[in-house]
Amino acid sequence: MPRDGYTDLLAFIRVAREGSFTRAAAQMGVSPSALSHSVRALEARMDVRLLTRTTRSVSVTEAGARLYESTASRFEEIDAELVAATERRKSPSGTVRITTAEHAANTILWPKLSTILPNYPEISVEVTVDYNRSDIVSDRYDAGVRLGDELAKDMIAVRISPDMRIAVVGSPDYFAGKAKPKTPQDLAEHNCINLRLPTHGGLLVWDFRKGKRELKVRVTGQWIYNSISPIVRAALAGQGLGFLPDDAVAEHIADGRLVRVLDDWCQPYTGYHLYYPSRRQTSGALAVIVEALRYRESPRKTGKLASSQRTSTS
Repeated sequence: MPRDGYTDLLAFIRVAREGSFTRAAAQMGVSPSALSHSVRALEARMDVRLLTRTTRSVSVTEAGARLYESTASRFEEIDAELVAATERRKSPSGTVRITTAEHAANTILWPKLSTILPNYPEISVEVTVDYNRSDIVSDRYDAGVRLGDELAKDMIAVRISPDMRIAVVGSPDYFAGKAKPKTPQDLAEHNCINLRLPTHGGLLVWDFRKGKRELKVRVTGQWIYNSISPIVRAALAGQGLGFLPDDAVAEHIADGRLVRVLDDWCQPYTGYHLYYPSRRQTSGALAVIVEALRYRESPRKTGKLASSQRTSTS
């Protein structure tokens, strides 16, 4: 294709994406008539109509849709490569948008990133706490954080935490005069503090495993929250039993303000991973964040980690 043909193709991609010559022209810094001329030149060269134009709208034809789907993402990759090449010549800069759950934001992202960001004054990090499983591409996030067993296979995944455990805890005041649960079924006799999941509006099912035996328990109680912090507070206040990440309550257990139960039923599970699209060139700013968050475990555990990961790791 002649060099000006690529310009015409870029003009078509932008118009198809915006659904408007006016908006596309404004973004490209040219006039709508010049953009229309470029698209007509491309149509003439290909001898096929790519856009259907009316006085009020612009839409792609079947041939136009096929051309857009096969070329748009490739030009996006080229743009990303150019941006990355430019960034590599200077100090990393820009905003990195991350979607994550509250627990990972507090225990992983904050302690690790707060120590390195002062060294990169031109990098900004926007953290959105969200329990929904966001589509990071369509929602325009640079990366997301999820547990390892929740990751899509088309993502690059980088482990940022060790394996984790859940703790079932209550305060000494709560257990006064009550028998502590010895099996997950005993939770039916207790006031349990629930976590509501925003993805479908249901309550978190408490998962337990002992050996090869697995149990899923739906608990009931007087309190329901949609984040972890108030569950910790309610458990400390003697309002019921909490089902919480071990590290969120470890200090309270150590100082005796919370008591762990069902410990033998709470087995480790895969920890957090940072993930981002495999087809997107990593920007300099995102590369800094990835390296800052990357979990580096002891050599003795490396083999175990390699066998447990379900997705590729950069």
